[in-house]
Amino acid sequence: MRLTVAQALVRFLGRQQVERDGEVTPLFAGCLGIFGHGNVAGIGQALLQEELAGDPALPYVLARNEQAMVHTAVAYARARDRRQVWACTASVGPGSTNMLTGAALATVNRIPVLLLPSGTFATRRTGSVLQQLESPVAGDVTVNDAFRPLSRWFDRVSRPEQLPDALLQAMRVLTDPAETGAVTLGLPQDVQAEAHDWPDELFDERVWRIPRTPVEPDLLDRAAAEIRSAARPLVVAGGGVHYSGAEEALRRFAAETGIPVAETQAGKGSLLHGDPQLVGAVGSTGTTAANALARDADLVIGVGTRWSDFTTASRTAFQGEGVRFVNLNVTGFDAGKHAGLALVGDARDALEGLRERLSGHRVTTAYADRVDRLRGEWDAVVTRAYAPPEEVTDRLADGVLTQAQVLGAVNELSDPRDVVVCAAGSMPGDLHKLWRVRDAHGYHVEYGFSCMGYEIPGGIGVRWADPSRDVFVLVGDGSYLMLPGELATAVQERTKIVVVIVQNHGFGSIGALSESLGSQRFGTRYRYRDDAGRLDGEPLPVDLAANAESLGARVLRVRDAAGLADAVRTAKAAPDDGGPVVIHVTTDPLVPAPDSDSWWDVPVSQVSDLDTTRAAYDDYAAAREAQRPLLRPHPTPTTGQGAD
Repeated sequence: MRLTVAQALVRFLGRQQVERDGEVTPLFAGCLGIFGHGNVAGIGQALLQEELAGDPALPYVLARNEQAMVHTAVAYARARDRRQVWACTASVGPGSTNMLTGAALATVNRIPVLLLPSGTFATRRTGSVLQQLESPVAGDVTVNDAFRPLSRWFDRVSRPEQLPDALLQAMRVLTDPAETGAVTLGLPQDVQAEAHDWPDELFDERVWRIPRTPVEPDLLDRAAAEIRSAARPLVVAGGGVHYSGAEEALRRFAAETGIPVAETQAGKGSLLHGDPQLVGAVGSTGTTAANALARDADLVIGVGTRWSDFTTASRTAFQGEGVRFVNLNVTGFDAGKHAGLALVGDARDALEGLRERLSGHRVTTAYADRVDRLRGEWDAVVTRAYAPPEEVTDRLADGVLTQAQVLGAVNELSDPRDVVVCAAGSMPGDLHKLWRVRDAHGYHVEYGFSCMGYEIPGGIGVRWADPSRDVFVLVGDGSYLMLPGELATAVQERTKIVVVIVQNHGFGSIGALSESLGSQRFGTRYRYRDDAGRLDGEPLPVDLAANAESLGARVLRVRDAAGLADAVRTAKAAPDDGGPVVIHVTTDPLVPAPDSDSWWDVPVSQVSDLDTTRAAYDDYAAAREAQRPLLRPHPTPTTGQGAD
């Protein structure tokens, strides 16, 4: 079959299927892109040809920003539990390098996405071309080489004959739960348009199976013995619980053993609000309940977590004498952290295996009572934050709310199946602590990369993944200003997302961090430059509501708590095909959410002329005293048992 490289690629992608637990679905949902020189005559022509033929297997969506379209693809794949992905195509030079941030985000979060950056001529017949990077030390280097360290798989198709092997390797990584992330296939612009005779079998339908790797039985035996001997065990549930579909297995395991469950950002929703074993978020943005239990735990069972510094509170969260870790993860890299007993395999099946081995075992009544008391105390703190007393609200300026009030109103007035989306600023931390999740897929916070600007394109991807759910995008003014243009994409596709813009006139979260480090919120507020030359004047007259309205969104301006409630109800009632609805609300950045009783390691200047910095360094040095290496080994098994 004679096709161009781009035509062959598009046809191949449209025939890939994925299977898990007997369910077969198309692997690719479509292709997001922005055309320019390099892909308009290659992939652009191929996508047009498929569209004109009717019912394309790879529908095309025009995006407004290359970074943003990767965020949309990543959010979609995450919402689909990594079982369906998008391809993203961009033009030569800046168009392709704009996808680099998205590539890093995908790989950090272990989310599959196929990136198709265009390249300069493989033949070099024109010499250097517009937007080409020229290296004085290597003639074959292009900007696309920047994708190499950010991708789980990278290849450059410099000849048509290379395409089949490159595609098969790409599919392998996209469907491998342990190896997945950004997959990049660099496509020189002349090669995209080059014709070749392809074997017909390249375009046969292929089904790629997402496996459930079993954990070795003797390691499950050892883990069960560790759990039986623990007096104060704690589960830390990560994103792997969701990707494995292990929520129900975890619920049964926790219910039968009485072991409390704390959650990372990616793992939030592993258990639902009201579950007696759920003690909420853990770590730097955690609940006081989870962090108190973490502090005293003698055994920590990590399920599908990569143990980021926020989860471990920079290795200060776990202070128990002799605390040990059992790590259940599909990747050996994450399972081996903190000298843990590494259970490498599928979370759902391994939890069921542990539950069977622990039949009849349960934590002590005293420990269960403590879990219940701590959980109830934090729940009361959340209720108070959602509806702050007059002693707090009386200090607020007219028309200004607390951020916790905003989160509470959206949480309580949205439906249980609705999804909240966020990524950066102070809101992810507040959501982690305060949001009451009522559906396993109702919480979508990108905190592996915590990328400003992810929120709106991410919300679009989540909505496309399941149009039966309303999506509430919570975004601060700082993140909004990064990538607001994707509102136009939502308008174009008639995609209903509810975007709640929280205006606090600056980078509120970094302002608070700056203040805690003795840097006095320097450079974090959106202000005029004053007569002294500092950015400490009056707030800028930026109207983000008007900006959203100019992009085609319906805008609701909020001036009090009652107005916020009305706006949420109005947005909920908006038609599903009516495009984005934006709610604009102002909050006070100096009224924080309840404290986590935790810490995060951000170094402070060791010497300074500023009293505030010197005081902050003293606090920092004291806090570091609580850091632990977390390297305690597990006992060597006796003869006949498996080795760690």
